[in-house]
Amino acid sequence: MSSLEEFVLTCSGTESVEANTFKTLNTLRTLELWKNKLSQIPSSLPANLEVLKLGDNLISVLHESDFEGLKNLRVLDIQSNLIMALSFITLSSLRSLQSLILDGNNMESVTGPFHLPNLKYLSMENNKLQSLSGNFFTSLHSLLFLNLNGNLLTDMPPELPTSLLSLKLERNQLKMMKSGDVKQLANLSELYLSENQLLSVDGVQYLSSLTRLELAGNKLQTIPLRLPVTLQKIDFSNNLIEQIQAQEFQNLQDLKHLFLDNNSVTTFEDGALQKCTLLSNLALEQNLLHSIPLRLPHMLARLDLKGNHIQRIKEQELSHLQHLQVLNLRNNKLSTLDNNLLKYLPRLRYLYLDGNPWNCTCDLLKTRRVLMTKDAEVKGGHCTSPTESQGESWMSSKRILHLCAPNNLYSSEEGKETGKKGNNDDPSSLRVNTDDYYDYEID
Repeated sequence: MSSLEEFVLTCSGTESVEANTFKTLNTLRTLELWKNKLSQIPSSLPANLEVLKLGDNLISVLHESDFEGLKNLRVLDIQSNLIMALSFITLSSLRSLQSLILDGNNMESVTGPFHLPNLKYLSMENNKLQSLSGNFFTSLHSLLFLNLNGNLLTDMPPELPTSLLSLKLERNQLKMMKSGDVKQLANLSELYLSENQLLSVDGVQYLSSLTRLELAGNKLQTIPLRLPVTLQKIDFSNNLIEQIQAQEFQNLQDLKHLFLDNNSVTTFEDGALQKCTLLSNLALEQNLLHSIPLRLPHMLARLDLKGNHIQRIKEQELSHLQHLQVLNLRNNKLSTLDNNLLKYLPRLRYLYLDGNPWNCTCDLLKTRRVLMTKDAEVKGGHCTSPTESQGESWMSSKRILHLCAPNNLYSSEEGKETGKKGNNDDPSSLRVNTDDYYDYEID
């Protein structure tokens, strides 16, 4: 096979490769031996090899001789093997290497510095690394993406390269981030720090190119001050935050997605997000709010308030949300919903109302009528009162509708107008959404 360029043998149960098997294949560029039972790197690989993928095997030790002469190798993938330690000497000959993937090896130590001047992507996710040496990144001047998710790091890696665009440190044991840890990362665009034990995050103001900040599942009690003005997505969900103040968000004019769900927010300053003029998705579910925050950005498309303590919705809370498409009011303390409020939401497409103690009066049936004319998908709630209506859905019960009909609930004018949209007295004409899943990424 003197002209062979690509050799792929996966899931074959191969336990060994005879010495010099690939040595004479001078045109071979790609070798993939995924999901086999190899215990070592095949020997004497051809010098022109560019891609080597050996994931999901039983390789436990890497030797310097395994990669000797591979001056053109660009991609090395050895994830999901049994490698426990790695020395920089082992890979020192791979001067052209651009991507190195070592995920899922249970590695406990990695010693540097790695002399890989062209390395752009380094992933060591799901290992057992507790620390990295101070000189580990000294020679990685081209590194753009670093993934250290799912390790045992208690401190930020030292001397991170200034070239980094993306840094992933989720599911570790970090307790704090100091200014000195990230001060040099002016090019960083994405920072992932979710599911750690962070009590404080300092130095984010130096990340002048940051567009995405993930800090979910930590122990933050306050929003970090001086957030970069370039941020487009922030996730502070599952923390211990109690207050939201305007000074924390006053310069974030590019922010589009903000997640503050599953905190302990009781105070939300009026107009705190007013200057976030591009904000389209706001998650405030599972907090302790008693009302909808005032003066939210008018471009908001999704507002999630599930699991708060809201008893009443006021006109000034919704009057400027002309672009709102999704409103989630599940599991609050609402007993009534004024149908006049819905005129402020001309683009409403999805409304979640279940889990509230609804008082199913004829006024609430007027709200149902308006929802039908808007052609919105509704997840309705069940009546708590009056007694004769307990347990019935006020969005679909024909009995409740008929009880209110004699009271002249609908005027003849309404009937003429809504008649154009079909039989709106029939609950089956209302689109009721029973799917609990919904997507935040609304344009």
